[in-house]
Amino acid sequence: MSTLMAFDTSYLYFRAFFGVPDSFHAKDGRSVNAVRGTLDFISRLLDQYSPDAFVCAWDDDWRPQWRVDLVPSYKTHRVVEVAGAEAELVEDALAVQVPLIRECFDALGIQIIGAAEHEADDVLASLARQHDGTSLIVTGDRDLFQLVDDDTSIVYVARGVAKHELVTPDVLSAKYNLDPARYVDFAVLRGDPSDGLPGVKGIGEKSAASLVSTYPSLEAMVEAAVDSGTKMSPSMRTKLLADVDYLARAREVVTAVDTLRLPALTRGPVREDLVAELTEELGLGGSMTRLAGVLSR
Repeated sequence: MSTLMAFDTSYLYFRAFFGVPDSFHAKDGRSVNAVRGTLDFISRLLDQYSPDAFVCAWDDDWRPQWRVDLVPSYKTHRVVEVAGAEAELVEDALAVQVPLIRECFDALGIQIIGAAEHEADDVLASLARQHDGTSLIVTGDRDLFQLVDDDTSIVYVARGVAKHELVTPDVLSAKYNLDPARYVDFAVLRGDPSDGLPGVKGIGEKSAASLVSTYPSLEAMVEAAVDSGTKMSPSMRTKLLADVDYLARAREVVTAVDTLRLPALTRGPVREDLVAELTEELGLGGSMTRLAGVLSR
């Protein structure tokens, strides 16, 4: 059974930008801490897990309009207007590095996959569900815990690549007392301020986990809240019924699309001359050559 490792690329380069010291620069003075960090992260994980195939998922649309139409607050706090159009709020010193990361990937033969009107989360979900074998999804986004099953694990790097956690069904059960298939319902109830999803007011992580373990679906929770004969507390009834419509809309927003038609997985050659050129030009030290070495094994 083959193993696929798929990277949440934007999560990695954001983490690298904020976690790697801004003391690394290209010959022309541009910061390259995100470039170096991203290459090092991928190198370390590929070396540790030795997957049969790997790919970098890309945000072709970081805030799809169809998700905004469902929940208008979705990622609103990250929006900035550029030349009359909405764009993602990104530090200038990071924005100039993103094309360099893609250039390095090209030199290394690393495949990048994105999808129009969809986020990297949707690409990762589709890759995992459509792969015939084991999938390892590298991210720091808890919402992707919804993908966990017997064939898919999350390489959770929110606390760093060196301290990452391998999230399996058993881990989710121990941590949240949740079946992975119910993680979306849990996330909808709890909310996620980092994505502009308010959740249900007054319901935190413990209450959300308790509701999900008690009721088989969001619909069943609402039915129990409406029926005064159930054991649900009056305060919980009030919270759930305050915005019933939000539950359905948020569930669609949180659920990663796993049916995208994606290109076949491929792997290009490591172009040693270009690797050497970029290493010199961008001052990448051993980051580029280490990853090239891992890929050439």
